Amino acid sequence: MRPLYAAAWAIAILLVGANIVGANTHASTSTSTGPDSHAPIGVMGDHTHHEGEIMFSYRFMTMRMSGNLDGSSSVSPTEIATSAPNRFSAPGMGMPPTLRVVPTEMTMDMHMFGVMYAPSDRVTLMAMLNYVEKEMDHTTFMGPMGTTRLGTFTTKTSGIGDTSLSALINLSDSHVHRWHATLGLSLPTGSLDEEDQILTPMNTRPSPRLPYPMQLGSGTYDLMGGLTYAGSQGAWGWGGQWQSVVPLGENDEDYTLGDQHKLTGWISRRLNDRLSLSARLSRIDRDNIDGMDPLILAPVQTADPDRQGFARTDLSIGLNFLFPGDAHRLAVEFGKAISQDVDGPQMESDWQATIGWQWAR
Repeated sequence: MRPLYAAAWAIAILLVGANIVGANTHASTSTSTGPDSHAPIGVMGDHTHHEGEIMFSYRFMTMRMSGNLDGSSSVSPTEIATSAPNRFSAPGMGMPPTLRVVPTEMTMDMHMFGVMYAPSDRVTLMAMLNYVEKEMDHTTFMGPMGTTRLGTFTTKTSGIGDTSLSALINLSDSHVHRWHATLGLSLPTGSLDEEDQILTPMNTRPSPRLPYPMQLGSGTYDLMGGLTYAGSQGAWGWGGQWQSVVPLGENDEDYTLGDQHKLTGWISRRLNDRLSLSARLSRIDRDNIDGMDPLILAPVQTADPDRQGFARTDLSIGLNFLFPGDAHRLAVEFGKAISQDVDGPQMESDWQATIGWQWAR
């Protein structure tokens, strides 16, 4: 774990412990119900609730990746097929020396169903279930070498992803500045053995186990933690959040997904009593996979555990709309990657969009 995020974990644990010890000095939670009282819809676990309150939510997130990077530089399919080493090329493996199958585009749609309930003003419980649909297009180059393109193919997977259970713990609330910590666990409910038909460089069409980005879950129990700050004054709001996901152990297929850490900050402007506009900057760091699934062997970058790590910065804009009665809210956010550095070659993130509905009582 990087030192910055290790320090954040330590601070979160200390703050939660101090908050529990000093329970009697905790201030009441904020009563703000404006359109900007929630963070942009792309921020998860951004707010807490009063004792007895419950909230149901649905988010639809769609993202697109296109083209490839090596580090932060664009690289063409032909360059990958002729010069990127294939880690599975060895005597007796029957594999070409370079990556002869190149992913060219990927889309992912995610349906996220959430519920939050506050047994007290101090703690809000949150659960989230995901349904994921993935699709990836590829180009296959003929034989073990050369630049002749044999054809294209598409793989698809869909199903339940991993499920998360979290506790959001109020640390401080002065009605202008609010802090809470998040501690949770991701449950391995997503599949790790998805298969589909591919086109090999030898012009055969088997249906092997698909590479890591096309699987639906981590296969491990993952520790989730974070700190969230939000503030507001007049028509302006602002906030920031750190979140990390750290797998606990190795899954049944002999690998562990890399740690993932995210820092995000936002600013919002209330346009009227019902509508607010937001801008958000986020940074995501993900490590490479530790270990390897013995059934994921192919001359494609997505099958290589050492070509999964990346660092990316996104810029997003959003709208929050609060319906009359203050029970229902609708929000949208669109994000674009503005810088990327990948352990490549690896697909390049393009954009993502989220629309969400929330109902609280």
